[in-house]
Amino acid sequence: MAYAMPARHAYRAVRPGTGAADVAHAMARRARGADHVGRPPGSGYFRGIAVPVALQSATTRPWSGRMIEVHRVSVLVLLLAVGAACCLGFGFVLQQNAAQHAPLGDFLSFRLLLDLMRIPRWLGGLALMVAGMVLGAIALGKGEISLVEPLLATNLLFALALSRYQTGQPLGRQGWAGLLLLAGGVSAFITAGEPRAGTAVTDPLRHWLIIGAVVGAALLMTMYAKRSRLSGGPVLLALAAGLLYGVQDALTRVSGIRFSDGGLTGLLTGWQPYGVVACGVTGLVLVQSAFETAPLRMSLPALTAAEPLAGILCGVGFLGDRLRTDTGALAWEAAGLAAVVAGIVLLGLHPAMPCGAGETERGAPDLQRR
Repeated sequence: MAYAMPARHAYRAVRPGTGAADVAHAMARRARGADHVGRPPGSGYFRGIAVPVALQSATTRPWSGRMIEVHRVSVLVLLLAVGAACCLGFGFVLQQNAAQHAPLGDFLSFRLLLDLMRIPRWLGGLALMVAGMVLGAIALGKGEISLVEPLLATNLLFALALSRYQTGQPLGRQGWAGLLLLAGGVSAFITAGEPRAGTAVTDPLRHWLIIGAVVGAALLMTMYAKRSRLSGGPVLLALAAGLLYGVQDALTRVSGIRFSDGGLTGLLTGWQPYGVVACGVTGLVLVQSAFETAPLRMSLPALTAAEPLAGILCGVGFLGDRLRTDTGALAWEAAGLAAVVAGIVLLGLHPAMPCGAGETERGAPDLQRR
């Protein structure tokens, strides 16, 4: 009985330097039944030689079908992540258009959400944001967080597209440079890092250390933004919200695993789904406060840059996501992330991004509420 390789590793079957004659010889030995004894299911090796799917005989035709399945899964994750980014980008613009008219007395208060719920445009933006989070959660359930997070960062491209439609401002050199940096950085990081799933860390101490560090950083940024009168306060709020959203993405991935393993009971008996809700609601208050007190070009780049960085940290830190760690790969991964951040900043500062009432009508926002 012939054993098939696992689908997720089928495309890595060929070892460099394996000659066609060796492969043919190994396949002939396999046909005689000389090499399958003692091989565990899914090994896919003939005396140390991994046989590529493309060279399987007619008797192993299902292997080719499994390789097609690998590509379908990758395309599905891509479509889900980009669809989520589209919904998030459009939703952020609509939310900021409404939040800029909210009372400043609701700054960093849950009353802000109650006031915004009366505005249809904000509700539409919230619906798009929720749709984006749902699509992102499905993508996280089918792909590694280190793969999905950089794709979610492209939401700024869709936000810029909608803002450009509203303002009629052309992209220009700055817009095209930001677009190329963002797209190229995401491609470089994914290509060099080759994100793949591994074994999740079961040590709860490590979970809490990483989550505590990220949430603690978000808390410090929020406190500093509230107490200071600096115009950079909304940027700190957006950074804090992005960090919380990154943790939310990681906990969403864990919640999906718990649901797959134990059903609804297994999901509700863990703390992770409640952490998802807490991070989501708190992040929503922070980001709406940032939208309320500053133009979109100040807040959205910080939000978009912080989320994938926090998500990748959680994914590699305790979810078991693995990236290539050789010197060349690390250099390209760092360059890719740097290009992503640079592209986000350029696009966020583009003139097509609306200034908002926070800049044109109110002047510099006073972040100290008494």
